[in-house]
Amino acid sequence: MNTSLLLFVESNTTGTGRQFAQRARALGAEPVLLSADPGRYPYAAEDELRTVVVDTADGDALWAAVQRLAAGQRIAGVLSSSEYYVATAADLAARLGLPGPSADAVRACRDKSVQRRTLAEAGVPVPWFSVAGEVAEAVAAAQWRGGPVVVKPVQGSGSLGVRLCRDTGEVAAHARGLLAATVNERGLSTPARVLVEQYLTGPEFSVEVFGEHAVVTVAKHVGAPPAFVETGHDVPAVPAAADAAALVDSAVHAVKALGLGWGAAHVELRLDAGVARVIEVNPRLAGGMIPELVRRARGVDLVGAQVRAGLGLPVDLTDAAGAAGAASIRFLTAGADAVLGDTDAAEAAARAVPGVVDAALYRTPGTRVGPAEDFRGRLGHVITAGATPRESARAADTALSFGLATALEHAPAREAMPV
Repeated sequence: MNTSLLLFVESNTTGTGRQFAQRARALGAEPVLLSADPGRYPYAAEDELRTVVVDTADGDALWAAVQRLAAGQRIAGVLSSSEYYVATAADLAARLGLPGPSADAVRACRDKSVQRRTLAEAGVPVPWFSVAGEVAEAVAAAQWRGGPVVVKPVQGSGSLGVRLCRDTGEVAAHARGLLAATVNERGLSTPARVLVEQYLTGPEFSVEVFGEHAVVTVAKHVGAPPAFVETGHDVPAVPAAADAAALVDSAVHAVKALGLGWGAAHVELRLDAGVARVIEVNPRLAGGMIPELVRRARGVDLVGAQVRAGLGLPVDLTDAAGAAGAASIRFLTAGADAVLGDTDAAEAAARAVPGVVDAALYRTPGTRVGPAEDFRGRLGHVITAGATPRESARAADTALSFGLATALEHAPAREAMPV
C-alpha cells in the first residue's frame, strides 16, 4: 500500500514533537520531518522517522523539497508543532490545497504588537501596551505608564526575553539587549521592536481552544519576577463561575478577532479585577505538556485532534469515559546556583508519591544549574493524575518538593582563577 505522507516542517525538540509523529503513524500516515538540522530532534533517529534535510527558512528550497516528495507519494497534510514554523506549514498546505489555518492570520498573530492592536480594536480586554523600536521609546512608554512594566520581544515563545522591569534603568538595559538581537534562538530573523506592557498581578490561566471551541481552562503557575517562567499547570482550572465564563469569552473572542479558528490555539490570560485580559494568543497547541494533562484529565487527545485536522479527518473533542478527572504538572527549577546529585534516587522518590504518573530529570548528575530565565532553565517535571484538581495538585507539589528537588545540592564555590 502506498502510504500517504504527513509532512512536519521542523518540530518541537521534546514533548509534542514526538507525539505528532506517533499520532500520524497511528492514523496510517507516514510522518516526514523537513528540517535544516534533524539532529536537533533526538526522537527522529530513535523512532526511525523519515527526514528530509532542507533549509526550512528558504521558501523556494522548501517548496522544491515538497514537490520532490509529492512526485513519489501522496501528501495528505502539512503541519508544524513549532510556533516558529506554523505559518510556513500553513503556506505549504494552502499551495497543495490541503487543510490548515490562514498563513496570513498566523503571521499577524505571531507578531505580538500586531496581535495586541487587533485585539484592542476588536474590544478584547488586553493589558495597556506600547510598541517601541528604540530604547528611548521604551523608556518613554514606561515613564508615561509609571511603576513596573513588562518588556518583551514582539516575537518569541517559552518566556524567552520576557522580563519585569521595575525602573527606567532596567527598561533601558533590557530593551537595548532585545533590540540588538537580529535573530532568535532558532537563527531566524527577528523584528527590531519590543512590547512595553502593563504588569498584571492577578492569577494566570490559559484556555485551550480548538477551532472556535474552548476545550478546557488551565490554571498556570509562574515563577517569581523578574522572569516569568511557567513552573506548573493544573487541568482543569476551577475559578469562580463568573471568572470561568469571562476567561472563555475573552479567549474565544480573541481567536475569532485574529482570524484563526482552525485547529489549536493556546490563549494565555490573567484575571485583573474580574476582567479576563488576554496576554497573548499562540496559534498552536500549548507547550509545557498541557496536551498530555488534558488527555489524562479529560481523555481528549489534542495532539491527535491536530493531526486529524491536518489530514482532513473529523475531530472529536468530547470527554472520554475513564479519564482521571484532573491532572497536574510541576517543573523543577533551581532557586539558586546548585549541582545535580543523585537523579535516579530523586526520580524514584517522586514516583513513589501516590498519584504520580511520570517523573523525569533532564540533566545528568554533576551538572551545575542556576535559576531559570525561561523554559530552557527547567530541570525536570512530575505529572500527576487524580479525581479532583486539588488532589492532583497536592500530589504534584509533594512529588516535586520531596522527590525531584532532592537532586539539587548546594553548589560549591567556583575555584578562583590563578593570577
